Amino acid sequence: MHSRLGRPVRGRGAGAKADMTSRIHYTKPSITELEVEYATDAARNGWGERCYEYIDRFEQQFCKHLGVNYAIATSSCTGALHMGMAALGIGSDDEVILADTNWIASAAPITYLGAKPVFVDVLPDTWCIDPIKTEAAITPKTKAILAVHLYGNLCDMNALLALGKKHGIPVIEDAAEAIGSVWHGKRAGSIGAFGAFSFHGTKTMTTGEGGMFVTQDKVLYEKVLTLSNHGRAKGQVKQFWPDVIGFKYKISNIQAAIGCAQTERIDDLVAAKRRVFEYYANGLGGSSVTMNPELPGTQNGYWMPTIVVNEGVRFEREALLAEFKKHDVDGRVFFWPLSMLPMFDGKPENIVSYSLYHKAINLPSYHDLSEAEMDRVIAIVRNGMGISV
Repeated sequence: MHSRLGRPVRGRGAGAKADMTSRIHYTKPSITELEVEYATDAARNGWGERCYEYIDRFEQQFCKHLGVNYAIATSSCTGALHMGMAALGIGSDDEVILADTNWIASAAPITYLGAKPVFVDVLPDTWCIDPIKTEAAITPKTKAILAVHLYGNLCDMNALLALGKKHGIPVIEDAAEAIGSVWHGKRAGSIGAFGAFSFHGTKTMTTGEGGMFVTQDKVLYEKVLTLSNHGRAKGQVKQFWPDVIGFKYKISNIQAAIGCAQTERIDDLVAAKRRVFEYYANGLGGSSVTMNPELPGTQNGYWMPTIVVNEGVRFEREALLAEFKKHDVDGRVFFWPLSMLPMFDGKPENIVSYSLYHKAINLPSYHDLSEAEMDRVIAIVRNGMGISV
């Protein structure tokens, strides 16, 4: 399953026998000898003239995988979003529309620029932004639509791009959770004005911390490239001469070395995530829960297998999480609506977003989960809360 030097550093393979008393983490990275080899080389030799060697290689490999022309490796997805929005000219008193059901990392960069995040409701099947609600929220102040592909689920990019074209506003993709997801032949993150990815330790592929800005637009790429280097423009001959005030969101060479190894293994990493999801779906099939959808013409990378308890089924999220904890299994809550947080105004009219969070959880989903471990998780969902399945 692994590429050259792809032997796991530790842990079991998917078919290995599990210790029925061992803790099941909700997620952890897949690190093999290949990542260790590249990181060691970067630590020993990646200095001086070689200080950007793995960064350049990582960007090129990721471009090839995604099918885009330009990529800039960053210290986080948040940084990639921040710089990309800044390069689009989003600023004070502007508005950016995004789904209410999201992690704050999608909304925070909007506020960094003095702009306002406008939260709209999500679709009940994909849990991603509702295009109809999006269009209703567009005002003269709207400067972008932010499409966040939640848990690997895909936003309706055709509908959102049509809205963008109709109203003359860009559509941005937050594909932090969507490595491996494909929308009608195009990889998530490669479709909008720009895309942003996360390589946090919980993600399908990781650099520990890290991210990537990607685009097909050369002009936008060059703007972000300048911003990413403290405002020093490409081709500027004066040393230490910034042309504008920029940012410092650069990834390290050592992190990028790990990213190179992960990119070489990316097909296997996505396949492992899909294996985990499919086992859960088969084990919970025909039950009182709904899981991540894979709509016709798409592929879901299934970053985080999620159950949403169907209407009319008696369920208490905290009680199920307590059952998980009792059996030494990690569960993870579904994202709260951002408008419920104290720094934003409440929007209870976002009915779907406000109905989802308390009846959903994320299941453990690391790459080498054994079938015995997944059976433990399935048994808790089936029996722990007495849910009819």
